[in-house]
Amino acid sequence: MDMNQHLAAITPQARNEPDSGIVKAAMYGFAKPDVIPLWAGEGNVPTPEPFARAASESLLKGETFYTWQRGIPELRDALARYHTRHFGRDFSHENFFVTSGGMQAIQTMIQMVAGEGDEIIIPTPAWPNYAGPLRLQGSRPVEVPMDFVNGRWRLDLDRLFAAIGPRTRAICLNSPSNPVGWTATRDELIAVRDQCRKRGIWIFGDEVYSRFYYGARSETRAPSFLDICDDEEMLLLANTFSKNWAMTGWRVGWLQAPKTLGAAIERIIQYNTSGTPAFLQRGCVAALDHGEDFIASQVAKARANRDMTANLLAAMPRVRFEIPPGAFYMFFAVDGMTDSTATTLRIIDEAGVGFAPGATFGPGGEGHLRMCYLRDTVKIEEALHRFGRWLKAART
Repeated sequence: MDMNQHLAAITPQARNEPDSGIVKAAMYGFAKPDVIPLWAGEGNVPTPEPFARAASESLLKGETFYTWQRGIPELRDALARYHTRHFGRDFSHENFFVTSGGMQAIQTMIQMVAGEGDEIIIPTPAWPNYAGPLRLQGSRPVEVPMDFVNGRWRLDLDRLFAAIGPRTRAICLNSPSNPVGWTATRDELIAVRDQCRKRGIWIFGDEVYSRFYYGARSETRAPSFLDICDDEEMLLLANTFSKNWAMTGWRVGWLQAPKTLGAAIERIIQYNTSGTPAFLQRGCVAALDHGEDFIASQVAKARANRDMTANLLAAMPRVRFEIPPGAFYMFFAVDGMTDSTATTLRIIDEAGVGFAPGATFGPGGEGHLRMCYLRDTVKIEEALHRFGRWLKAART
C-alpha cells in the first residue's frame, strides 16, 4: 500500500485539515541558526522552582499511578480558592475539572456540545485551535471577522448574533484574544450572555490571558464571564497553567462547567487521556497558592515589552497595529503583504526573525504578522531592529 492509499483510507477531516501556520513557521525556523523565535505563545522564563519542586517531590515519592479523572481533590480545591480570591465570591470545587492542557479543555467542550454538522460561532482573527478540532469531528466553525476601525479591533455584536442559525450550539469568545489582544468590556460580555440565554445556546469562553490585562494599574484581570454568570449558567470556560505560571510544557489546564455535567466530562476525560498525572497536578497546586508575585512580575514585563514593541513598530513604514489591551501578542499589518505564510518564511531566511503568519488566524488575518512579546527584552529589541532593516530593503 503506497502513501496515497494510506491517505485515502483515513477520514476526509484528518486528511484535509490544513497545517497550523504557527507550527509550520516554527518547524522551518528551528533548523536555522541564529533565528530569534517570536512565533510561539510563551515566555522565555522556565517554570519557577517552587512549582517544579512540588511536582518533583511528588514524582520521587512515587505518586505515579492512575488518579482522579476529574483532577486530584487538592487541585480542584486550590482552583476554587484561586477564583474566590480574584472574583470575591465563593466557588465550589465541583465546577472545576483538570485537563491535559487547555487544549483538552477546548476539545472536551466541543465533544460535549457539537455533533456532526453542528456549528460554533468564532470571531476572527482567532487561534486556529478552535476551528481545527471542530472540523476534525465533522462540526462547522462559523467565522465572523472583526473590524479594524480607527486603529482599533472591534467586534460587531449585531453581525455576531446574525450568524446564529438552527445548528448553532455555542458562541466561542476568547478575551483577551489571541492574536489581536482585543478584550471584551463588561457590557459586551453581558450582551453575549443575554443572547445565548435567549437562543438557548452555550457560551464557550477562553479566558487564558485574563491576567495579562493592561487596564488601570490596580486591575489584576480582564472583565470575565464569571463577573456576570452564576455557576450553573450555560457557560463552559477553558483555562490553562501554561501562560500565567510559565508551564507551557507541563500540559495541564482546567475546564470550568456546571457541576451537573460532571459525569459527562469525567467520561470524556477517561476516554481521551484517563486523567492528568498526579505529580504534575501537585506543581499546579503550588502555582495557584504561591504564584501571585510571579504573575505580577510577568505582567509587568509584558506591559513594558509591549510598549517598547509599539514604539519600535511605529517607526517602521507600512506597519499598522493597535496597542493591545490584553494578552501578550502584537498583531500588525504590513501594507502590500498578500501572502503572510510565504513572507514569514522569507523573514526567517533573510532577517533571522520568527513571526507567525496572520493567515493562520482565519478571516481578517491575512496581511498581518503576529509576534509574542513575553520574551527576553534584549532579544525582542534585536529582532525588531532586524525586521525593520529587512522591511526597508524588501518588497513584500
